[in-house]
Amino acid sequence: MEQTARDIMTTDVVTTNPAATVSEVAGALVANKISGMPVVDAGQVVGIISEVDILGASQDVMIGSLMASDVISVEPDVAVEEVAMQLADRGIKRVPVIDSFGNLVGIVSRADIVATMAAGL
Repeated sequence: MEQTARDIMTTDVVTTNPAATVSEVAGALVANKISGMPVVDAGQVVGIISEVDILGASQDVMIGSLMASDVISVEPDVAVEEVAMQLADRGIKRVPVIDSFGNLVGIVSRADIVATMAAGL
């Protein structure tokens, strides 16, 4: 049986909101040992923020003005191979997993895919 995003996604997703500051997001990235996270408003992904987005920004700037708002996402039943191709083709490191209602249910990173490959699944 083919593995899907649901099978390998992280479900305890670290998120932030558009009103969070650079300082708050930087702290969350460091504390969670991650390089980026979805920006969520009312359960909906409205952007992605990563280390590169906050480099050089003032500590009190709100993330909503720095985040990438053209979010690439996948549904839970998308094949892992398709997720890997999306990440590679688009040069991105992570992709939110969104349910049919548009709610964030997980995230798949390149590390998740590499771990799956290493496990031979």
